[in-house]
Amino acid sequence: MEKINSSTRMLLLSAAIMLVIMLTGPLGYKYGFVPLMPSLASLLVAALGSAFVFIGSLVFLFLAYKKNLVKNRNMLLLSMGLSLLPMIIMGPQIAGAGSFPPIHDITTDTVTPPEFHEIVKHRTHAPNDLAYGSKQLPAEELAAMQLAAYPEVKPLETGFSVDEAVSRAESVLKSQGLDIVSVDPQGGLVEATATSFWFGFKDDLVVRVTATESGSRIDVRSVSRVGQSDIGANARRIEKFLAAF
Repeated sequence: MEKINSSTRMLLLSAAIMLVIMLTGPLGYKYGFVPLMPSLASLLVAALGSAFVFIGSLVFLFLAYKKNLVKNRNMLLLSMGLSLLPMIIMGPQIAGAGSFPPIHDITTDTVTPPEFHEIVKHRTHAPNDLAYGSKQLPAEELAAMQLAAYPEVKPLETGFSVDEAVSRAESVLKSQGLDIVSVDPQGGLVEATATSFWFGFKDDLVVRVTATESGSRIDVRSVSRVGQSDIGANARRIEKFLAAF
């Protein structure tokens, strides 16, 4: 009777462990059990560990085929399948992280960015502040980096009145899953917060509506509460909102 060898068992167990690490690292941070850096590191561990498991399983699968070890072969195929998941999910994000600029404050108006009001009180303990630019990265340099990386992030001219545009902005943000924090029709402002599923990262967004001769102009700003780089998330959020508007 064919026995499952220890190497096959270890590879399958390792594949399962890497999958668990990929899932629990982000959720651990989201619910306050794990600090941010170890949580981010867990994704790298899961992706690299899974790559080693996949290679090891492939080698032993070749041996199992040669010796006609059916049970071992099936378990190795299973371990390869499990190890592929972290690589498929995390691999492209890890590989592509370096292609994004190290910024997390994106706006359609880099000269006079929309300002937050009600959301300020929700960011008391946020590592990132709401000042546009910093000593390390002055506003002019931040604007230049954004314009080079995300040239499509621009103001939107509409035929809506200010009141109509504010109401529409609120509806669009709700439909896109953001939590509305404040709506100020008189000031032409809508503030909202987006929360990511795995890590629970919070990015704050403000829509500023100003009257024009033909209707209104829509400006948007989206800022992450944590992290130096948003890996393009804020720009994508703004573009998605403007496209839906």
